[in-house]
Amino acid sequence: MNPYLDRLQPYPFQKLRELFNGITPNPQYTPVNLSIGEPKHATPQFIKDALIANLDGLANYPLTAGVEPLRYAISAWIARRYGIPAPDAGTQVLPVNGSREALFAFAQTVINPCFASPVVISPNPFYQIYEGAALLAGAQPHYLPTLPQNGYRMDFASVPETVLASTQLVYVCSPDNPTGRVMDLDEWRELFELSDRHGFIIAADECYSEIYFDEALPPLGALQAAQQLGRSDYKNLVVFSSLSKRSNVPGMRSGFVAGDAALLAKFLLYRTYHGSAMSPTIQMASVAAWNDEAHVIGNRRLYAEKFAAVQPLLAQVMPAPMPDAAFYLWAQVPGGDDTAFARDLYRDYHVTVLPGSYLARDFAGVNPGKGFIRIALVAALAECVDAAQRIHQLLEQHTSTN
Repeated sequence: MNPYLDRLQPYPFQKLRELFNGITPNPQYTPVNLSIGEPKHATPQFIKDALIANLDGLANYPLTAGVEPLRYAISAWIARRYGIPAPDAGTQVLPVNGSREALFAFAQTVINPCFASPVVISPNPFYQIYEGAALLAGAQPHYLPTLPQNGYRMDFASVPETVLASTQLVYVCSPDNPTGRVMDLDEWRELFELSDRHGFIIAADECYSEIYFDEALPPLGALQAAQQLGRSDYKNLVVFSSLSKRSNVPGMRSGFVAGDAALLAKFLLYRTYHGSAMSPTIQMASVAAWNDEAHVIGNRRLYAEKFAAVQPLLAQVMPAPMPDAAFYLWAQVPGGDDTAFARDLYRDYHVTVLPGSYLARDFAGVNPGKGFIRIALVAALAECVDAAQRIHQLLEQHTSTN
């Protein structure tokens, strides 16, 4: 067996099941699950229609590089969305089976295990795929805490030079999971300069880039930042995006990577052997999704309505600031025990949220997720409001008993 498998930790939702083991939630309440970041809005009918219209694609082996219509649709969408020149559809864009699969496989492609102790830097808290990808590539994760006192920024200045010298890959997530923070241009400038100095590759996870609250202020993207800083070749930069959150099609497993052509050529080689080509049927439905923006605007409106109703209600009883983007609230629990809070909320009010400590690792004696809960506003508006009211009740209950 691969010995690196023993280094993997249980996934957060496995820990959550163990936390709730043996607990019977209060039967007076219907369940509301706000723990997992799975979109629940309806899949647009035109995407379903495109799937049906292209069922003949099931009779063909798919191309790993994707069909030209899909690569060109993605390239055109990038140009429209970020106001930049369209990436070369043949060399700077590659369809993938969702960002999760690609984020994992990318580390297996770019990490060179022949060098002693390769390092992969990631934010902390983080999407656990980053850690698993690093470990199974034979690298050592270096966790960079994102804390309220530093505005949830990744403080690259705090990373020792000895660590940077061994770093081969840096994962960043903007908008961030779980804090919802968006990186600004100065942060990108700093990261690009460090990449030039130390030669590491940047994997920019942007799967939440299309969930934001002001149509006039979409989040800055990594390719956009590179263009603004004169890096039109996207050297050592690859962006990961997905239709899952944008178009409410998590089951399609459709996304893309875009950026440095030399890196994507190697990634394509890896994927050719990996056997992870996207179904022709899914590819053509993805073309329809990337070519339409009206459904995405409607999707954002639904999330904005939920945040407008829920965030002020929660802010009355706990720190739960509005994110820059994404569909999470990163809320601080009174008393600082996030697991006990999540357990009590599930037991007494049948609401499921994710303890923040399950999304983070102890580093330098601190777990930066401890004392927080992640609330995914993915359920219907009425359910989200109901859940917020129940959280309100739990906190009032705690106050009255202390």
